Amino acid sequence: MGRIAGVTATETRERLLKAAAAVFAERGYDGARVADIAAAAGVSNGAMYAHFGSKAELLVGALRTHGRQVLAEALAADPDKSIMDVLLSIGRGLIRRTDESGSLLVEALVAARRDADVARPMRRYVRERADWLADLMRAAQDQQELDPSLSPVALAHFCLLLSMGSALVTPALHAVDDAEWAALLGRVVAGLGLAGTSTAPTGSEQ
Repeated sequence: MGRIAGVTATETRERLLKAAAAVFAERGYDGARVADIAAAAGVSNGAMYAHFGSKAELLVGALRTHGRQVLAEALAADPDKSIMDVLLSIGRGLIRRTDESGSLLVEALVAARRDADVARPMRRYVRERADWLADLMRAAQDQQELDPSLSPVALAHFCLLLSMGSALVTPALHAVDDAEWAALLGRVVAGLGLAGTSTAPTGSEQ
C-alpha cells in the first residue's frame, strides 16, 4: 500500500516530500491541492494518505526534511570547524536567502496562524528545532566557544528569529551589503564571548 511499483516505501515518502516542497512553495498552502502533490510525486491520492494523514502533516514533513539539512550538512562537512564558526558562516548567507525551503517556511508560518491543523505540528517542529539548537549551544559552551552564563534556550531562540526572519525579508524586499552584514555579525558573536571566531566574509555559505 502506498508504493510506486519497484520503489520502496521510503523512496515513495521522499518523492512525496520533495513534490510537496515544490508545490507548496509555488502555490502556497491554501492553493496547493493534495491531488496536485500526489500527481507531482507520481502516486495516487490514496497512496499519499498511506504516508501522511493530512495536508498539514505533509507541509510540516516537507519543512522538517529541508529545515535541518543546511546546518547538519555544514557541521558534517568540516567536523574540525567550531560550532559557532559554522553558525556564523550560515548567518552571513542569510541575507541572500532565496531557497525553496525559505518559501516553504513562510507558507508554514502563515498557515499556522490561521489553521489549527497546521499550528499543532508546527509547534512541534519549532520546538524540535529550538531544542536541537540549544543542544548545539551547550556543546559550544562545553568547548569554551561561548559564554557559559548565557542561556542556551535564549540563544537558540535568537538563531530561530534570524533564520525565520530571513525567509520573510528576502533580498527582493530589502538588501544589505555583505561586508556590512558580516561586520555586524562579527560584533554580535564577539559580544557572546566566542573564542577564535573569524568575522571576515567567506563567500556565500548558507
